[in-house]
Amino acid sequence: MSTEPTQSFLGNDRTLRRVLLFFALILAVLVFVVVVSLRNLNRSIATSDWVNHTHALLTELDALQPTLEAAEGALSKYLLTSDARDHAAYQEKFAELGERVDVTTALVAAGAPQEKEAFALITELLAGRAELAGRIATARKADDPAVLQQLLAADAASNDHRELARHLEKFRNSQTDLLSARDRASFLQAQTTRWTVLGGLGLDFLLLCGAAWLIRDDLAARRVASRLLQQSNAELEDKVRLRTAELTAANAQLTAQNLEERWAKQAVEHQNRYNLLIIDSISDAVFVVTKLMNVSRLNPAAVHLTGYEPVDLIDKPLSRTLQPATGAAGAAQPAFDPLTRTLAEGHELRDRPAIVTTKGGQTVTVRLNVYPLRDRDKVVGGVVVLQVIPPAIP
Repeated sequence: MSTEPTQSFLGNDRTLRRVLLFFALILAVLVFVVVVSLRNLNRSIATSDWVNHTHALLTELDALQPTLEAAEGALSKYLLTSDARDHAAYQEKFAELGERVDVTTALVAAGAPQEKEAFALITELLAGRAELAGRIATARKADDPAVLQQLLAADAASNDHRELARHLEKFRNSQTDLLSARDRASFLQAQTTRWTVLGGLGLDFLLLCGAAWLIRDDLAARRVASRLLQQSNAELEDKVRLRTAELTAANAQLTAQNLEERWAKQAVEHQNRYNLLIIDSISDAVFVVTKLMNVSRLNPAAVHLTGYEPVDLIDKPLSRTLQPATGAAGAAQPAFDPLTRTLAEGHELRDRPAIVTTKGGQTVTVRLNVYPLRDRDKVVGGVVVLQVIPPAIP
């Protein structure tokens, strides 16, 4: 029961992360669509400006040659009539031609360097035509037939009109090709923007559908979990009732067992106190030692024999006050091997001579007895009993 809420919480947490991921993707797609659309829009605006610029340039180019022809026609009329009004009309036409050349030059200045070079030739040819027209008008005004005839003959022999028409046509064709390329670029940008927006909207729609499906699936899982939780609660209530009855019976049984255990514990404590009283009442010196031969308890007879207080010997080696002896002279051995070997092998050692060194430095000859202490067939320590040997009567 404790794992189901955790699993439900983790599942909801995973669903929340997935839904947030879907919305993050939707936002990323929207940002991408907006960025691409704005970029293409800026490009479309720039392309539209270039298209308008090219149309204006073509309009001015188309007007150059008719304006030149109109100006030269006004000059021819002036040559025939010598009327001041025709002279003013001719000057006005050439002034209009100059204005168109200036406008066209300004439009070309925003283009590529090769366009500027190509139009420079056209400007040079138009300037040459304007200069020649001025010289012809000046000769007519001065009434100099010879110079006038010479200039008209030179004009008839020149190839300026055909050269100008050829350059204008070539320049116009290049601008027309450029206009077509820019129209195609504008169309492609519009198509890119359209498909980007449509693709982004379609992808966002799919992501929204995915998020809706996750939410729907999570709600369905929640409903199933709610039903399971209700069923589990009902089962838990039944188990609680059953377990309560079992615990009631177990408590009654434990109460009886606790009474029995308390009585048994009191009996054990009574037995331990009784054993301690027995050990303390023994007239022989008794030491309880660990397997490493460290003193853990001694009785009052041992305190009387050694002169040491219990605090002086507890957790101290027994060899501090007791050494085995051999031979009649009772010489001390370098190591306390018999006792250690006795506890290691788990057998008793009886009636062995030993020497006790008291706190005052005196030595007492005793009879040594060692009895191993076992816990579940394992030697955990021992009991050392010392019997004082009375001195021999002479």
